[in-house]
Amino acid sequence: MELKPEQLAARLESEPLRPAYLIAGPEPLRVLEAADAVRAAARAQGIDEREVFEAEGNQREPDWARLEATFNAPSLFASRRLVELRLPTGKPGKDGAAVIADFCAAPPADVILLVTAGEWSKKHAGKWSDAIGRVGHVAIAWATKPHELPEWIERRLRSHGLVADRDAVQLLADRVEGNLLAAAQEIEKLALLARGDDAPLDVARMHSLVADAARYDVFRLLDAAMNGEPALVSRMLAGLRAEGAAVPALMGMVVMELQRAAALARVSASGGNLSAEFKAQRIWDSKQSVYRRALQRHAAPRWEAFVGVAGKVDRMVKGRAPGDPWLGLERLLLAVADAKAVRLLVATPV
Repeated sequence: MELKPEQLAARLESEPLRPAYLIAGPEPLRVLEAADAVRAAARAQGIDEREVFEAEGNQREPDWARLEATFNAPSLFASRRLVELRLPTGKPGKDGAAVIADFCAAPPADVILLVTAGEWSKKHAGKWSDAIGRVGHVAIAWATKPHELPEWIERRLRSHGLVADRDAVQLLADRVEGNLLAAAQEIEKLALLARGDDAPLDVARMHSLVADAARYDVFRLLDAAMNGEPALVSRMLAGLRAEGAAVPALMGMVVMELQRAAALARVSASGGNLSAEFKAQRIWDSKQSVYRRALQRHAAPRWEAFVGVAGKVDRMVKGRAPGDPWLGLERLLLAVADAKAVRLLVATPV
């Protein structure tokens, strides 16, 4: 039976760990928190040993032979261990599906398998995910629909000991524009600011306490570009410009993000340890799938060229190169978001 991530978290509090779990979906916050709940349950049951498997270097898939060997090898340090398999695309392929199905057919007593995926649809499901469902649980974090967001926010507020009236909840929903991570951050802030106040939050109080998380800031702009959303990039840039933002205020983060992606691309192209580079760059697990998709969109030389184009836009800002910096920035970020838009960078072939 398919569960919601929140239902899975509740079950983990009332039942022993099952041999396998699959947590997937397009809502990274809900996937991350459900996976954290499995990890917490494992620690509570004395499972401290943890192994992680994912594609590294120029490989498209994890090392299935090594994963299978891990399933069959006894633990060296503990009686039980948690084995995590990360599938950003949600597709293990023929070999991976067979390894997972074989594990579920006869789960070792000392292994708990946790599979997480950043992408999911009905087409992703197969015999391997059905096998997990038979011996464990499958939890899918489907995208939160607009009419579902107020209820999600209300539950989240209650979990932090806060009560808000319907209009106040709707105000917060409108401000975060469907961004669950932004909503979670604002609710954590509310819990601190409203500490010791038992009165329900009304619209006026909510308005005074909550930052406008729906404004078009540079962090969300870069997320849209890296995530391959060109239409959203154009809309956010228009919003930033309308708010009176200046290109110089944006370029520092833009250059930093492109340099980070270029470094990741170099490691990936050379067959290096991409997971280690993610740690070195301090990129959270919840953001790694975004970078992986971006790296699939462009080869390493193109990321280097993007950094060069950013330098040219910066020179436009300072009057050292001709051109409109807003137009230059838009063309650059559109090219990052969509490989077809690279042709817009006619002055700098990439």
